[in-house]
Amino acid sequence: MGDVTLLLEAAQRGEHLAVDRLYSLLYRDLRAAARRQLRKRDHERSLDTTMIVNESYLRLRNRKQLKPGCRSQFLAYAASAMRSVIVDLARERLADKRGGGRDIVALTTNIGDSVAADDAELIKVHEALDELASIEPRLARIVELRYFVGLSEEESAQALGIARRTAQRDWEKARVFLFEALKST
Repeated sequence: MGDVTLLLEAAQRGEHLAVDRLYSLLYRDLRAAARRQLRKRDHERSLDTTMIVNESYLRLRNRKQLKPGCRSQFLAYAASAMRSVIVDLARERLADKRGGGRDIVALTTNIGDSVAADDAELIKVHEALDELASIEPRLARIVELRYFVGLSEEESAQALGIARRTAQRDWEKARVFLFEALKST
C-alpha cells in the first residue's frame, strides 16, 4: 500500500494530520489544478496559485466530513475548495470595483473592466454549477473532476464509483446544461 492510500484511510478515520500529509504529498498536483483553474480564467496575473492552494487547505482541513476514498476523490475535494476560494476572491474584487467602501480611482486602461468581466463570468459559471448540483449532484461533481481538477474520464468514473460510459454521458449532459444556463444569462 502506498503512502497516499494509508493517509486516505487515516483521513477517513478523522485524523487531521493525515489531511496535512496528503496536502504535502499531493502539493504539486494541487498547484497544477489551481494553475489550470486560473489559466482558464486569465487570472494568472492577479492570483497566486500558492495562495489558492494554501487557502483551500485551510478550508478543507476544517471540514468535519472529509471522507476521501481514493486519490481522485481527495483531489475533487481540494478542487471544490479551490473553486470556492477563487469565487470568493472574484466576488470581493467585484465588490471593490463597485466601491466596496474604498475611494474610487478612475483607470485609464481597460484592464479593470476585463478583470471585472472575467470575475462576473466566473460567478455566473459558479452559480450555474450550483444550480446543476441542486438538480443533479453527480453531474456537478463530474464537472468539478473533469474541468477543475483535470481528471480523465476513467479517473472521474473511479472517483465517483460509476462506469466510464456513465461518466461520459454525465459529462455531456452537464456541458449541455451549463451551456444553456450560461446562454440564458
